[in-house]
Amino acid sequence: METRSLVPHQSSSLKLPIANMRSVFRPHEVERKLAKLPARDHESLRTTYERMLERGPERFQVKPSGIPDMAHLYGELPNFTDALDDVRRHVALSQDSRDGLEVTPMLLLGPPGIGKTHFARKLADLLGTGMCLVPMSSMTAGWLLSGASSQWKGAKPGKVFEALVDGQYANPVIVVDEIDKASADAQYDPLGAMYSLLEHDTAGAFVDEFAEVAIDASQVIWIMTANDERLIPEPILNRMNVFEVEAPSFDMARAIARNLYTSIRGDHGWGARFDPEPREDVLDQLAELAPRDMRRALMTGFGNARLESREEILVEDLPKSGSGKGKVGFVQ
Repeated sequence: METRSLVPHQSSSLKLPIANMRSVFRPHEVERKLAKLPARDHESLRTTYERMLERGPERFQVKPSGIPDMAHLYGELPNFTDALDDVRRHVALSQDSRDGLEVTPMLLLGPPGIGKTHFARKLADLLGTGMCLVPMSSMTAGWLLSGASSQWKGAKPGKVFEALVDGQYANPVIVVDEIDKASADAQYDPLGAMYSLLEHDTAGAFVDEFAEVAIDASQVIWIMTANDERLIPEPILNRMNVFEVEAPSFDMARAIARNLYTSIRGDHGWGARFDPEPREDVLDQLAELAPRDMRRALMTGFGNARLESREEILVEDLPKSGSGKGKVGFVQ
């Protein structure tokens, strides 16, 4: 495989990743399927095959060049230390060889709002690859992951096929969010595809039910999130490294809030109008919120402070938390 440089959408503090090219499907199989289609009907399937051939099978397979400095992530995600340690181990193994980055599927287990999906986005940025979110709680059909048969009206490929065929990467991060909320019925198990997708050997020839062409999904980096592991089938649990992510301690929550303040301020041109550091009492107030609610509270605070022509956010600029919504228990 040819090695090329790739400039990903990631932090400027990271080195450019190494990018090889990897084929995610065999064009001759697509050509054979296309040739067998009837002259009429199956327009959606025909369009899918033609798009595959037009784009070609090669996608970027990326990995960091060297073990990246992850100090900023440990600071931003202090309650994900074990999961970050696991990522570092996998990155270290992929160095000094042409091997691709292979990450054991991971399950992030913990209460809502503690930053599990945010962790996944940061991981994709760190590795220089793309990310696809599959929300199981809002799933309306069992074929969201694996696609629906082209015989059904309105059928289309699943999320795995879309991430690999329509995306740029052979090793995207795919996040199956709230996997414990996938409801199986007698007709279709929405997690059925996961049994083969989470096994490296069988994932290399994953067949989407719509396209019916083997796709190499063996390099996908899988992250599952869940609140209750008891609702996940044991064979799926056994295929993953499980990380119990606790709610952050009060000090951790303050650190998260400070990092988020700095990040928002630095990402916007109007941020230069505000003080480099937030007030201590503002951090105390923000630390009472779940991490996913801190950004919304800070944006409200920045806006209210700007309306008053102030360079600092005061406690009264933050949303009132009388309803108690969005709060998260702390680890003492």
